[in-house]
Amino acid sequence: MDTQYQPHAIESAAQSYWDENQCFKAVEDACREKFYCLSMFPYPSGKLHMGHVRNYTIGDVVSRYQRMQGKNVLQPMGWDAFGMPAENAAIKNRVPPGDWTYQNIDYMRRQLKALGFAYDWSREFATCDVDYYRWEQWFFAKLVDKGLVYKKMAAVNWDPVDNTVLANEQVIDGRGWRSGALVERREIPLWFLKITDYAEELLADLDHVDWPEQVKTMQRNWIGKSRGVELSFDVDGRDETLDVYTTRPDTLMGVTYVAVAASHPLAKAAAANDPSLADFLEECARGGTSEADLATMEKRGRDTGFTARHPLSGNPVPIYVANFVLMEYGTGAVMAVPGHDQRDWEFATKYDLPIVAVIADARGDAPDLSQGAYVEHGALINSGEFDGLDFDAAFQAIAARLESDGRGTVKTNFRLRDWGVARQRYWGAPIPVKYGPGGQTVALTDEELPVALPMEVEVDASGSPLKKMPAFYDLGDGWTRETDTFDTFMESSWYYARFACADNREAMLDERADYWLPVDLYIGGIEHAILHLLYARFFHKLMRDFGLIASDEPFQRLLTQGMVIAETFYRETGNGGKDWFNPADVEVKRDDKGRPVSAVLKSDGEPVQMGGIEKMAKSKNNGVDPQAMIERFGADTVRLFMMFAAPPEQSLEWSDAGVEGAHRFMKRLWKLVADHLAAEQDAGTAPALDPHSFDPQALDDAQRGLRRKTHETIKKASDDIGRRTTFNTAIAAVMELTNALGRFQGERAGGAPQDLAVAREAVETCVLLLAPITPHACHALWQALGHREPAIDARWPELDEHALVKDSLELVVQVNGKLRARIEIAPDTVRDTVEAEALANENVQRHIEGKTLRKVIVVPGKLVNIVAS
Repeated sequence: MDTQYQPHAIESAAQSYWDENQCFKAVEDACREKFYCLSMFPYPSGKLHMGHVRNYTIGDVVSRYQRMQGKNVLQPMGWDAFGMPAENAAIKNRVPPGDWTYQNIDYMRRQLKALGFAYDWSREFATCDVDYYRWEQWFFAKLVDKGLVYKKMAAVNWDPVDNTVLANEQVIDGRGWRSGALVERREIPLWFLKITDYAEELLADLDHVDWPEQVKTMQRNWIGKSRGVELSFDVDGRDETLDVYTTRPDTLMGVTYVAVAASHPLAKAAAANDPSLADFLEECARGGTSEADLATMEKRGRDTGFTARHPLSGNPVPIYVANFVLMEYGTGAVMAVPGHDQRDWEFATKYDLPIVAVIADARGDAPDLSQGAYVEHGALINSGEFDGLDFDAAFQAIAARLESDGRGTVKTNFRLRDWGVARQRYWGAPIPVKYGPGGQTVALTDEELPVALPMEVEVDASGSPLKKMPAFYDLGDGWTRETDTFDTFMESSWYYARFACADNREAMLDERADYWLPVDLYIGGIEHAILHLLYARFFHKLMRDFGLIASDEPFQRLLTQGMVIAETFYRETGNGGKDWFNPADVEVKRDDKGRPVSAVLKSDGEPVQMGGIEKMAKSKNNGVDPQAMIERFGADTVRLFMMFAAPPEQSLEWSDAGVEGAHRFMKRLWKLVADHLAAEQDAGTAPALDPHSFDPQALDDAQRGLRRKTHETIKKASDDIGRRTTFNTAIAAVMELTNALGRFQGERAGGAPQDLAVAREAVETCVLLLAPITPHACHALWQALGHREPAIDARWPELDEHALVKDSLELVVQVNGKLRARIEIAPDTVRDTVEAEALANENVQRHIEGKTLRKVIVVPGKLVNIVAS
């Protein structure tokens, strides 16, 4: 073999072999255990970033490992291709979004292939392919027929310049993230899926999946099941009641005002004769609606002039409009208890409203409310007949009283709201609905599907071009087609299932979906922990209930990988801004511990400021181009660094020195194998391909020691990769084995048959344990070692428990907790002998001389601690 490690030639040859032999094409086989590994598919933005590389390398390592366990593995790849970025690029570059998207897909596909990922490319699709979204349209039409879809007026964030709905996170300081226009709150007709019908099941089934507890908690909180009381306040001078829902009926006697949303009917009625209040309502309509906004915004309001009546005491309670109440949540009204809710306390303090304590503190006294609300549970005070009751008893008593008076009822509520799936944008799947001249709303029939999105369009900032294309929306005879498109979460909510039967042109899914589903391991960022995962779970249950699949959940196990972070560098500009410089363009001086001390720009030698370590992002210009790293070091080095630098769930700090270290290890591994093959050749020994070609009973101490290290490494790497997914510790174990092998080769250079045999076992173990991580080099090394079958078809090394048995154990000996000696004993040495050996040690004797022996503590197989004074 070539003694020099040449990554580009090696990787090209391995990839050609895999392609020509269709090594990763998955075929259903009922006789084999399946393993479906899936990484969240990428948006085709144009280039891979290091976050992509990390995500997909994790999935590839697991997939290759499971294949080596003999499982039938599916690992597909596709493209989450619809969305606003393509429209923005179309506006900027004057190119149709479809052209921009497919060009990016072609480039990113080449990047993925360069990294050697074991994808079944025959199942590839983009969500903007009509062959994909036609089935989404078909399914939506069926949902319409089943009553699981409805259309209603809904309040949205409206960008009047881009003429589109904005998500809460796209509203920045009250302005559209792209246009900068002041955002308006508008009510427009939108399509919704009834995800709330599945709230209870979505909550309960979290107990049946192997997901990080943090993610489960986030989903439980988003679904937000609560038990409370829905109760009503009479309103003086009006026929209707004001309904509220509370989970704290124990605080009902502490209500000092009621707050309603700006779009509540009472607020609108009050504003009809109050111009200043009308102005305030309009101002509220321009505010943010995210929970973060509501929690941090200044609490503001206006008195409506209406008065409510407390449902138990009958006392008058003023009704305010408050900017922290939204119509979309609950009834659009809340009972305000400023003594025991911080938000209500801030509002009451600002507008000089009464604050009453009705819950005692831990000492049984009225709490001090001068600095804030008291939010703990406790015994009731200042609550008349309910005084002294604890939370549970007060809940029951007050709920019973309200129910008997006809003013309330116990109710289980969910925070979850139905899923709004319509967007007023072009680059998305058209919603398959038409409207008739008589106001009819009809889902399209199978014969009318698919509704293909026109591709050759000119997109500008004036809104969706579909609304200006009669050829698209005018169906004749007064019928028109819907011009809204689906929320892109729709496409990502079922793509995992379509991968199972992507070539089926006659049906959405077929029996192959039940073979592969659920996904055994799903990998992606924790930023998708709520919406994407929740919508996918919901969509899965819909497909199940329509008989398309049999399983209850889409993803059995979830791994959420951490971010890739890197150093940032900048210079301040004259206007107070910052110019950010890529780390590749900066020279950093470090201290003897590797910590950055100063930095200069390479181009001019002038200093730059160090901005700390942050997530790789375009905004901070601290991204590292994967392609440049592949061209410089090879894909295996990049993969090895990504898996070695940190456990998958933790953030990975990019380090040029770390990448260079990974490359040095690849060269060392290559040389290790080359040296072993040269030793075999020099000795005239045929390659010992049979792992049992040596007699384990005839091995000397050094040979047994290397073999024990080999099988300790197999045991650890198997557990680290297969169960714990801690690839960094598995790699570290293999590195230790290569070090042990190097020492053995140096000490036993004579080429004795037994030496070469145990060394070959160690060499082959290193290659196979690294094959999922650095597959190209291991493909070449496995061939060089004389194997006919490719490494991709090799089985994972088999653990020999007998090889782990030690002839002797090393025990640490401590005197009063301090290390004083190490002793070698046989594994079956009795306790009295262990004590005697420890006490007889010369150094131990020195440290206990003249002292009284108090006790000897023996921890079997580990240590002896002698206590003396």
